Amino acid sequence: MRSVANHTGELTYEVAADRLLETARVLRDAPELKFDMCMDVCGVDYLEHGRAEWKTQDATSSGFSRGVARGPELDAPVAAGRRFAVVYHLLSISLNQRLRLRVFCADDAEPMVDSVTGIWAGVDWFEREAFDMFGILFKGHPDLRRLLTDYGFIGHPFRKDFPLSGNVEVRYDPEKGRVVYQPVSIDPRVLVPKVIRHDNRYDPALTNAPVAATGKPHA
Repeated sequence: MRSVANHTGELTYEVAADRLLETARVLRDAPELKFDMCMDVCGVDYLEHGRAEWKTQDATSSGFSRGVARGPELDAPVAAGRRFAVVYHLLSISLNQRLRLRVFCADDAEPMVDSVTGIWAGVDWFEREAFDMFGILFKGHPDLRRLLTDYGFIGHPFRKDFPLSGNVEVRYDPEKGRVVYQPVSIDPRVLVPKVIRHDNRYDPALTNAPVAATGKPHA
């Protein structure tokens, strides 16, 4: 197990996939740890992580962006076995401590880790959600089915290479008397965050100008 600090100083403990169950049991059972509750399990797709950013009018390398790190070594694709990860948020109720555990999936084509439902039973639906949204398989899960999308849904919506508009849409067909699937009919689009740009109404030359009887600044 190794720890990784982020920009806020928080620690994420990273463990190899083949030691997940062993580590989870120690975290739960060791008297000095007692992480008896798993608060959340989520998937992560690190595709383009650290290399892609939103393009906006005022985006700069040091200003508004998605926290992109610069350097020639980042031009290479994500290393094999480092694209998909599963993150576990643990809580020790008696000791009032929290811990974040991260496990990378060794196979990018078929990401898989062991299920921890036998250690923390409450992660059942969390693992199903990660499977549904990211396509991460949980070996040993008692009932690994889609949770949020339709049974016939194709793909995994939270993967970074999944189109924002999706691949298919549904509509009710009055002739067939049922809901049918068809190729998506809307144009693909890229969403960008709202950027607060300069507003002349708040220019100091105007806000500090004396106000006339008309309620407008003097010229």
